[in-house]
Amino acid sequence: MTSPDGPRSGREPTTIPALTPYDRRRYTWEVSLVLAVSVGQSAFYSLLTLVRRLLTPVPLGQQQAQVNPSRDAQAFWDILYQTLAVVFALALVGLVVYLLWEPGSNALRRIGLDFTRFGGDLGRGILLAAAIGVPGLALYAAGRALGVTVAVVASPLDAAWWTVPLLVLSAIRAGLTEEVVFIAYLFDRLRRLGWNWWAIILSTAALRGAYHAYQGIGAIVGNFVMGVVFGWCYRRWGRIMPLVIAHTLLDIVAFVGYPLAAALWPGVFGPPPSPSPTPTPSPTPTP
Repeated sequence: MTSPDGPRSGREPTTIPALTPYDRRRYTWEVSLVLAVSVGQSAFYSLLTLVRRLLTPVPLGQQQAQVNPSRDAQAFWDILYQTLAVVFALALVGLVVYLLWEPGSNALRRIGLDFTRFGGDLGRGILLAAAIGVPGLALYAAGRALGVTVAVVASPLDAAWWTVPLLVLSAIRAGLTEEVVFIAYLFDRLRRLGWNWWAIILSTAALRGAYHAYQGIGAIVGNFVMGVVFGWCYRRWGRIMPLVIAHTLLDIVAFVGYPLAAALWPGVFGPPPSPSPTPTPSPTPTP
């Protein structure tokens, strides 16, 4: 993705050669297959879940979605299953980084997923998390008030000793998966296929919104806006690490702080007062 008009990372200022018809077909199939087995599949199921929610007699505002449900009643198996889920999800991150690797070029350094500028990345990530998090909470509250966003149960209310570490792992997994695939990988491949920057930013933001559609209309809007902001930042900074940090911080606050928020503002953050027949989210959960 390093080109004269590419992300301003200051690294490897080489141009992207014109693609042969074979390379164009290969990249097109590669992107299609990566999306089909990963975030694209989740986005498709998430949209189907939203359609099914809208077709049920229960209003959208009275339904709920669980993001980090317990996987087993026994502590050992719950920890094991959730840890394995994180490990296998991160295998996708490893796959796309492998696909981005080229002879003589370090893919991690090229997309800015390293610790060479960690101080600056951390500062940018914290500021970005604050800039996205506060409006995001307001949008979620507005969506709940308007009945267009489901009650998102971000973590179990009956937390056990192992809950917080697993939630932190889940937040790291979400930050890495979404930012490396939606931003670093797709920006590289779509740019090579000749897409202009705003087409890439808007299309990946739309995919991010669809990925969270099972949470309702408000989540689609909020994540689309987040995708546009994150895409613009990556285009300007040329580093994915600040986005991973910001996303991870947002999810840690949401996951770990959910029980407190549900207790203080049950009408906004708490689940509906009685169980509702809501559809099951996609087979690959999308926080």
